[in-house]
Amino acid sequence: MLNLRMTKGRNALFAAAVFLASTALTGTVDAKTLKVGLTSDAVSLDPQAGEELSSNILFYHIYDPLVRRKADLSFGPGLAESWSLTDDTTWVFKLRKGVKFHNGTDFKASDVVFTLDRLKKSLMANLGANISAFRAIDDYTVEIKTPRPYAVLPNDLAAVLILSEQYAKEVGNEKLDLKPVGTGPYKVVEWIKEDHITLSANKDYFAGAPKIDTVTFRPITNGATRTAALLTGEVDVIQDLNVRDVSRVQADERYKVLTQPSLLNVVVSIDNREKSPTIALDKNPMADRRVREAMIRAIDTNAINKIIMNGLSTPSDQYVPASHTGHVDGASFRTTYPFDLKKAAELMAEAGYADGFTVTLDATNNRYVNDQQIAQALASMLGKIKINLKLNLMPKSNFFGYIRVPSNQSSLIMSGWDVPSGDGGSMYGVMFYSRGKKQGYGQVNRGSYSNPEVDALIDKADATPKLEERDALLQEVTKILMRDIPMIPIHYEQDLYAAKKTVEITPRADKFLWAYEIDVKE
Repeated sequence: MLNLRMTKGRNALFAAAVFLASTALTGTVDAKTLKVGLTSDAVSLDPQAGEELSSNILFYHIYDPLVRRKADLSFGPGLAESWSLTDDTTWVFKLRKGVKFHNGTDFKASDVVFTLDRLKKSLMANLGANISAFRAIDDYTVEIKTPRPYAVLPNDLAAVLILSEQYAKEVGNEKLDLKPVGTGPYKVVEWIKEDHITLSANKDYFAGAPKIDTVTFRPITNGATRTAALLTGEVDVIQDLNVRDVSRVQADERYKVLTQPSLLNVVVSIDNREKSPTIALDKNPMADRRVREAMIRAIDTNAINKIIMNGLSTPSDQYVPASHTGHVDGASFRTTYPFDLKKAAELMAEAGYADGFTVTLDATNNRYVNDQQIAQALASMLGKIKINLKLNLMPKSNFFGYIRVPSNQSSLIMSGWDVPSGDGGSMYGVMFYSRGKKQGYGQVNRGSYSNPEVDALIDKADATPKLEERDALLQEVTKILMRDIPMIPIHYEQDLYAAKKTVEITPRADKFLWAYEIDVKE
């Protein structure tokens, strides 16, 4: 409380009045703000309209899942307080009471049912591929059935964000994208595309009010510009610190550099169709396994790490990291197919392509760390075995629509994939299952790879309630994929952040910058 007798004059009284008014309006005189520099803007704020990192980061500020994935990739309660199996294929989720959406409506089981129904018809239908039925038992209990025993349903549900049925129906898809309403720790104040997104704290958040009152996310696509924005005070923390700027930032006592081994595997998807759209030959050379092996042997991932990534990447042994189900201990693409240009050239000749061929690589120039330079390095390396790589580089905002599977216009695609659920099956089911064979499977099988043995093993893995059995089956899939080489893994990025020393932040394993877990100390 102010002691007005200790102040003098009208200015002091006016200052006191302003102090009291601001306290009444904001509830605090120490409102905290955070400005974050992201590599790109969100593509959408509709959590069922697609999935890429910047959008995901925003989704989890605005919405909540039934099951919360923690920073270390363990799982715990979200909008569901608890869940249990009543038989091998029936799960019952008990929902939190008293939770409200940002517009003041109550969160109920009907919102979960609506979300799952909409999910089945969305671009993210793969998240519901192992859900056969669902219903509200009462306002705070939901029953979800799987078509067969499925051990990792809670893991999948951590990526399903719950919508307000009333609001979604009232405003329609376009407004839901631009002005989303969820139950999450932050509300959208303003979205000026390609400039900034401002969020304000949800003071009534069920898990407790956020420490930071206002968060502004700015898309800054150029790495050097992101670093400059941090060092000049325009932002407080940046994602994907330029690898060449690490020493510069570390040398400034006002800032700190934070690192976290990444789950994001940069990969090259290979077209397996008999005829490929960007290859002017009657037959697609890459449909021959010998050519795919030649390609992987011609790519020197250690050189990419040293020269382009400044030592801050890890060449990929497999499609999923060692922490995940489906990983085979001791197996590695790099030891099975070591860099060997002579062997690569022999394989090309053996397959009948000693004179090589020309093919287009579709890649981003602002999505992954040094993605343009990596694409250029791939062109140089593959050129040594007479594969002439034409680069079709584009910003992320165009890329994901361009490579979407139904268009079938790509021969080679460099992109990234991570598996924050910790389950290799969630990747294998959408990327390597035969396209068009089973609803919700093969949705991002961009190379049209098809192997009935792989499909059968994934089906079996998705039909066991035992994680040990699932892991063993997925490891068999990994072994086949390493033999077939439908995709070339390049490296795991090292997640790099830089922040003011006043920002208290611990990087998450899934690379989600979640302001709810961040604090600012003066």
